[in-house]
Amino acid sequence: MNKDKNTMIMKTDYRIVSETEGCNLLLRHKCLSGSKTTKTKNTVLFVHGATYGSTMTYDYPIDGCSWMDDMTSRGFDTWCIDLLGYGGSDRPKAMYESAELNKPLVDTAQAVADVDRAIEFIFQQQNINSLSLIGYSWGSAICGAYAGIFGEKIHRLVLSGALWVEKGTSAGVIPPATGAYRTLNADDAMKRWATGLTTTEFRALVPESRVRQWCDDVVRSDPTAGDNEQGVLKAPTGVMKDFIHCTTTGTHWYDPSLITAPTQIVVGELDKETTPEQSRAVFSRLTSAAEKRLTTIGAGTHSLLLENNRHSLYKVVADFLNEQ
Repeated sequence: MNKDKNTMIMKTDYRIVSETEGCNLLLRHKCLSGSKTTKTKNTVLFVHGATYGSTMTYDYPIDGCSWMDDMTSRGFDTWCIDLLGYGGSDRPKAMYESAELNKPLVDTAQAVADVDRAIEFIFQQQNINSLSLIGYSWGSAICGAYAGIFGEKIHRLVLSGALWVEKGTSAGVIPPATGAYRTLNADDAMKRWATGLTTTEFRALVPESRVRQWCDDVVRSDPTAGDNEQGVLKAPTGVMKDFIHCTTTGTHWYDPSLITAPTQIVVGELDKETTPEQSRAVFSRLTSAAEKRLTTIGAGTHSLLLENNRHSLYKVVADFLNEQ
């Protein structure tokens, strides 16, 4: 357990067993020092997207404070998971072999199963029986699917950059991949972040130095870097397998109408990956949610959580989760 400098935030990293035999997942916990009472309404689990783990997004400090830190300082008991093949979690054996030798790794069904393992672990640790979920990008589909299956375990649901695709949808900025994993370097990450923006527009949203630092840091965080071309991050392609299935068959990724928990959707107006149109599509299908909200935040891209306007995102989410 570590105590972050100049704060009263305590951090604990756990290793929990994955659905994949022989592999473990990183589950991170942050709470205020001395806090003794944990309640359902203030316990939150973050679930990441298709390329970068939670520990390098939700818990990446900017000016000394990450989104997890911000939530913790507001009194939330915060948790985040790195799914298998991401962040600080184990890499399956196939990620140490040539990508084309194996089938896509870590699809949504497996992610849902591993999120359930994390949630049951949190329940046992904190003596609670429900919590709130925050899913970002692909994580919104994971959390949306989970909330539809295990509604009794979900207090409130946040979908940040809600993913939704229809038959024939283009893959956009992430090219389809059918091997076990795909790769990208820091320059690839920078180009993806700035998609659809001029240099002037992009620099108004986030300092260039922060973009470069984060892109370098996230690539270096991959523990397999020593086993492949230097400076390359590997990301499992199970999400792309699911994408191709949905866009070729017309099958929906999950059914939002099964979600009964109060749900907040939030998206950056300049998001080119999980667009405002996708958020509206999910919102219209939340026909069983006890309450539903849709918030569009100006001057924000798909990476809003790391940009200048991130505090607007933090506040929208915290205010929603704080309500009774």
